[in-house]
Amino acid sequence: VTRQIHEHEQENELREQMSGYKRMRRQHQKQLIALENKLKAEMDEHRLKLQKEVETHANNSSIELEKLAKKQVAVMEKEAKAAAADEKKFQQQILAQQKKDLATFLESQKKQYKLCKEKIKEEGEMNEDHSTPKKEKQERISKHKENLQHTQAEEEAQLLSQQRLYYDKNCRSFKRKTMIKRHEMEQQNIREELNKKRTQKEMEHAMLIRHDESTRELEYRQLHTLQKLRMDLIRLQHQTELENQLEYNKRRERELHRKHFMELRQQPKNLKAMEMQIKKQFQDTCKVQTKQYKALKNHQLEVTPKSEHKTILKSLKDEQTRKLAILAEQYEQSINEMMASQALRLDEAQEAECQALRLQLQQEMELLNAYQSKIKMQTEAQHERELQKLEQRVSLRRAHLEQKIEEELAALQKERSERIKFLLERQEREIETFDMESLRMGFGNLVTLEYPKEDYR
Repeated sequence: VTRQIHEHEQENELREQMSGYKRMRRQHQKQLIALENKLKAEMDEHRLKLQKEVETHANNSSIELEKLAKKQVAVMEKEAKAAAADEKKFQQQILAQQKKDLATFLESQKKQYKLCKEKIKEEGEMNEDHSTPKKEKQERISKHKENLQHTQAEEEAQLLSQQRLYYDKNCRSFKRKTMIKRHEMEQQNIREELNKKRTQKEMEHAMLIRHDESTRELEYRQLHTLQKLRMDLIRLQHQTELENQLEYNKRRERELHRKHFMELRQQPKNLKAMEMQIKKQFQDTCKVQTKQYKALKNHQLEVTPKSEHKTILKSLKDEQTRKLAILAEQYEQSINEMMASQALRLDEAQEAECQALRLQLQQEMELLNAYQSKIKMQTEAQHERELQKLEQRVSLRRAHLEQKIEEELAALQKERSERIKFLLERQEREIETFDMESLRMGFGNLVTLEYPKEDYR
């Protein structure tokens, strides 16, 4: 019963040890899964944050471009209104100057007409011919007046024509300069817009590079955290396995020691049984010899005279005693040899069992160490592969990002060139169309035409 209870306790202890080991493995697996989920949630949160930052930058950039476009439209409208007001002021200035010039010219003509009229009258009085009829004199004077009025009217018309030409040409030239100024503003606006876009794109690229670096740092930190936990758990598992193995070794040694102790305790009983067996064999031999002695005694008594019976009996008795003494000596020697042999045999058997157990436990420990070394090497190789895979992924992502940045900058430069080229071509066509129309209107080169010195703005 005690042995069965002890064996049952050993089985429970071994079962509890294995159950604890399995619970530890499951707990380790749960820890790894929990950490992986935590790191995944952290990475998702990180990427969501970066995505929001990118979207915010894009929205802000769009808003800034809209504000810039509205500002440019407002400035262009303001400049257009100012240009219209300046043109009107310029026209009014020219018209006022021409009106003043015309009034001066008319006053001069009036004085000249008066002087010519008096001169004609004086000449008529000096060359007066009394024979000429009065009516003819009046007609001649009227004719002179008409010629003078006609001449003055032609001069006035010529002046008005020159003034009109001057007005139209200068207004046309003013329109041309206004258009050139508008073109310059358009060029400035498009350069400002394109520079704004380039600045925004450079800021976006710097942000993306910063995002890539922060993501890379987070990925390496997470991989290091995961691999560190995995190695810590493996070390803990190996330590537990080693402790379990050492405990198992001690238990096996205790069991063998207990077995040997029980064998030693059981040995006297075994020796006693063997001694009883030898004793029984001795008793049986004694009985056989006694029977043989009786048979021999009866035979000797029958064949010998009665007078010799006493001598024969004594002789037979001495012989029997001598043989029994020899048997007793052999019995003692057999028991001593048996006890010595059994003790030596037990010691040798127990020592052999101890050697076999130590060899077995050593081999099991070596197998455990080899297995743990293999697991550690496999884990380190796995970690190295994970690190190389992460390095490749990070390098490839950075290369794609740099390629994307290069392509976007090239596209932006292409857009800049095309838009500026299109604008300059359109403005050049507008200038050519305007100059051709000016030529058709009879105006020459308006580029070198000077404005009046007066400030018309």
